[in-house]
Amino acid sequence: MSKTVLITGASGGIGKELANRFVKDRYNMVLVARSEGKLEELAKEYREGYGVQVTVYAKDVSLPGVAEEIASDLKKKGITVDYLVNNAGFGLYGEFLETQLEQEMNMIDVNIKALTIMTKVFLPDMVKRCRGGVMNVASVGAFYPGPLMSVYFATKAYVLSFTEALENELSGTAVTVTALCPGPTATDFTSRAELGSSKLYKSGVMKVEEVADEAYRDFLRGKTLIVPGTVHRFITSLPRLLPRKVMARLIRERTARVEQ
Repeated sequence: MSKTVLITGASGGIGKELANRFVKDRYNMVLVARSEGKLEELAKEYREGYGVQVTVYAKDVSLPGVAEEIASDLKKKGITVDYLVNNAGFGLYGEFLETQLEQEMNMIDVNIKALTIMTKVFLPDMVKRCRGGVMNVASVGAFYPGPLMSVYFATKAYVLSFTEALENELSGTAVTVTALCPGPTATDFTSRAELGSSKLYKSGVMKVEEVADEAYRDFLRGKTLIVPGTVHRFITSLPRLLPRKVMARLIRERTARVEQ
């Protein structure tokens, strides 16, 4: 029997690339994102190209009751979610005193609240069935403070800590929990977070296909932590070697915009 994966933020970027890899292995898909047009286009491609079942929800997972609504509808349709990929998220660039509170609270709702609720809703059934896995998309920014992106880095620190704690709680079950911590990646995230002119992104990014390849392989192997790219794995080791104030200064220098 084919397994089913649910992916949030599935209409582009890492979410879409992960979906491409699951569907090539004939997983049935549940695609969630706000862009109905992009989701329907992707669903048509998957159904016609791979003959899999694709269910689409053009919804904002950060809104109250949406996760429960999706779970209820899937149950009515007899669809069991074997794997959950919490990919929906976005970033915000700027000094905290200058950024908009509404945008920051929206980011917290998407990056933290929605991820937590989706996990709460779908994880219990996986444990009952003694199979399944959850991938939470964090960031290399989860490992250190992030001046000029302070709230974003903090949300990803939550995701990493939450995931590692769940992994411990679920030891002894057959359910895996994974934190994917990509570094700078060539996706629409860069433009939404207004990071395109930062030194961090000018210095080079990973191709989204490379990130998805490593993430997909290691997730199905049951790894708890995935940091794609040798350079990024090295960077995540720096907080163990340097004082956090030094890390904050280094990150600010790399995140600062390059003058045009």
